[in-house]
Amino acid sequence: MTSNPATFGLPAGSTATRDHSGETSWRDWTRYLVPVGRALFVAIFLATPASHFSAQAIGYAAQQGVPLAGLVVPASAVIAVLGGLSILLGYRARIGAWLLVLFLVPVTLSMHRFWVEQDPMMAQMQMAMFMKNVALLGGALLVAYWGAGPISLDARRDRRQVA
Repeated sequence: MTSNPATFGLPAGSTATRDHSGETSWRDWTRYLVPVGRALFVAIFLATPASHFSAQAIGYAAQQGVPLAGLVVPASAVIAVLGGLSILLGYRARIGAWLLVLFLVPVTLSMHRFWVEQDPMMAQMQMAMFMKNVALLGGALLVAYWGAGPISLDARRDRRQVA
C-alpha cells in the first residue's frame, strides 16, 4: 500500500479522502451507488425475458414483422439476460453492455414504431416505450465506455493483475 497525503494511506486508486476534521468524505460511501445503479439499470433485462418464450410475445413480434420470430424472440431473451447478469455482477461489463446494445437497437426499431401507429393512444404508448429504450441504450453505452465501476468483479480482476 502506498501512502499518499491526499488519501491518508488508503490504497492507490481509492476514492475515499479525509477532510480537515479527519472524517471520511462523501466519496467513501458514494462508491456503493455504482453497484446499486447497475442493479437498477439491469432489473428490466432480468425481470422480463421469461415472457419472451411465450406464444403471445412471439406472436406479437411476428405481427410486427419480425422475421423468424420463433427463434429471434427467445434468442433476444438470452442476450438480454447475459448482458444484464454481466453488468449486475460487474463481470466483463463492457461486453455485457454491448450485448444490451445488440438487444436494444433492433427491439426498439422493430417493436416500438410509434410513427406508424394510427391510434393516438397506441402511438403515445409506443413512443413512451421507444424513449424508455433510448434511455436504456444511453445507459448501456455509458457502461460500455466506463465499465462496471469500483465495486465489481472487473475491478477485482484489475487489482489482482496490478498486484
